[in-house]
Amino acid sequence: MPIAHICEAARRCTNGVYEMLYVLTTIPDGLLELDAARLHEMLPGPTLLQLPGRRPEPLFVSVLLHGNEDVGWLAVRALLRNFATKDLPRALTVFIGNVAAARANQRFLPEQPDYNRIWQGGSAIDGRPEQRMVQEVLKWAHARELFACIDIHNTTGINPHYASLRRTDHRSLQLATLFGRTVVYYRRPKGVLIAAFSDHCPAVTVECGKPGQEQGVVHARDYINACLHLSEIPNHTVAVHDIDLFHTIATVKVPASLSLGFTGDDDIRLVNDLDHLNFRELPVGTTLGWVRSNSNVSLDVRDELGADVSERFFDLQDGEIRTRLPVIPAMLTLSVQAIRQDCLCYLMERYEQPDGATQPLQSDTSL
Repeated sequence: MPIAHICEAARRCTNGVYEMLYVLTTIPDGLLELDAARLHEMLPGPTLLQLPGRRPEPLFVSVLLHGNEDVGWLAVRALLRNFATKDLPRALTVFIGNVAAARANQRFLPEQPDYNRIWQGGSAIDGRPEQRMVQEVLKWAHARELFACIDIHNTTGINPHYASLRRTDHRSLQLATLFGRTVVYYRRPKGVLIAAFSDHCPAVTVECGKPGQEQGVVHARDYINACLHLSEIPNHTVAVHDIDLFHTIATVKVPASLSLGFTGDDDIRLVNDLDHLNFRELPVGTTLGWVRSNSNVSLDVRDELGADVSERFFDLQDGEIRTRLPVIPAMLTLSVQAIRQDCLCYLMERYEQPDGATQPLQSDTSL
């Protein structure tokens, strides 16, 4: 399908009101031959690809919210190739997000907001095209009985494959553990896509390792395929031996005023194997880095309500940044750019009731 025809179809679907979100109801010839960096050749921007299936309630799959995390698109492409001559078992809608950033292999472009921080409004996107795009996607979603929502990502550091969610009702946990036993519940950051979907259907984010790892693509493809074949998502407790549940209790950022690196004379110099600490239970006194002498340095640590808890978690001793409490970090990375654009890490604790049953937390989409 020529690009002009795609654009015109999108404008008709949105009544000519909004032209950033494009809508497709068939797969254009050649689309599945393109890698993420070339999608701009056929897709002018964020796109909803709506495909029918034997069961009508759509599975919603989001890919490329971050342009340098291509595992979701590669998994969807592989899946759709497998169904080239047969019907999908369930309707499938794929939201292809930041096509422009994918072209540049960047999380997002300098003039853009982070596409996974815009789904609950806020002044950061007021009046921007992305605000209207989000409104159109959510309007589409709320007009349908969605089966489930899956947002697919890569990580920049060494992490296990895991699922994360914003609420721990039985169906959400069942959907998460279908991906794997490692599951993270979190309330921040705000504005993530699954926060906007969680009150409408079971919704999870799946983290599929670093870009370029084939096992991540295979895992994501097989997970989407398994979800498409489900007739329903079980609504009973996940067995304790089938889940390792973590709860994110704080987000750690490096203030923009401080220089940062892994070598040299920066305000903060981090240990050079930092991402090997992910999902490990760190004892009190673990060193994450060093500060330049005579520097007034502190990390910015916020709990899930946004309160400053820096002194609770970290201490500065003999020029070293050390943990003050036992913690489990996630998303530590060796990429300074990723730290600047997102955070240094998240701090977690294991989450379970004394009897081993998972704690029934409430949704927090009002945050």
